[in-house]
Amino acid sequence: MNLLVNGEQTSLTNVATVSDLIAALEIGSNVAVEINREIVSRSAFDQRRLADGDEIEIVTAIGGG
Repeated sequence: MNLLVNGEQTSLTNVATVSDLIAALEIGSNVAVEINREIVSRSAFDQRRLADGDEIEIVTAIGGG
């Protein structure tokens, strides 16, 4: 599947959902995800299916003080 992730063309296999994508990219679970300019709620990560050509933005929260 070909995806545009944070502005970079990415080709992945065995990725069907947002949760699969996060695992494949080996990023933490404290992220916000937008697909085709639509925010995906964290509770929907397991159900939200990806399609070839989706444009995805992933933002990682960083704590500070």
